[in-house]
Amino acid sequence: MAYSTSNPPALVSQAIAGGPSLWFYSSADAIADVDAAGYFSNGGDLGMKVGDSLIIVDTTNSLSSMGQVSTLSSGAATVVGLTAFP
Repeated sequence: MAYSTSNPPALVSQAIAGGPSLWFYSSADAIADVDAAGYFSNGGDLGMKVGDSLIIVDTTNSLSSMGQVSTLSSGAATVVGLTAFP
């Protein structure tokens, strides 16, 4: 499936003293889909930064994962380090 800007990741915790922020994202998309380059097409607009952490829940397969924003390109965020766990 594809990311929909109508279901954006939610900011859980702001960065403190320049550290990373923590985000939460839940959708029916598979973890492998979220791992695609530039998946969060409006990540920069939301305030995501390289190094931010993201908790991801795949509601279809009852899986969760944790990753990190690795790049921002033209405002689109790519998350890496995703390994699904029940």
